[in-house]
Amino acid sequence: MTKLKQQQARSLLSEVAVALGVAWLGGCASVPAPTEQMAVSRAAVQEAVSAGGTELAPVEMRAAQDKLVRAAAAMAGDDNVLAARLAEEAEVDARLAAARARSEKAQRAVAELRESIRALQQEIGRRPQ
Repeated sequence: MTKLKQQQARSLLSEVAVALGVAWLGGCASVPAPTEQMAVSRAAVQEAVSAGGTELAPVEMRAAQDKLVRAAAAMAGDDNVLAARLAEEAEVDARLAAARARSEKAQRAVAELRESIRALQQEIGRRPQ
């Protein structure tokens, strides 16, 4: 191969590399903002708060809220891939917090019912026959 052909081949390879780089960057930029996922995640966090997640599942709630804030920051910085991932994780954490809160409430209700039953059984046992 002559020097001229080698230079032309290198030049062509450089142009292809640049074109691929531009196409890759363009592909990253074309990821739409995850506005719908953000709305779903915000609703999940609100639902978890309403279910008592803040008091009964504080670790999961903090994780959900932190990821939602980070997702909003990523979206503001045009990192929509990261924003979408964090928003999805926030939704999952919020749903877990809500489920844990509901479970804790149910366990407390069962404990109260058992205590009521025990008290009634004691009362029945005290009555003269």
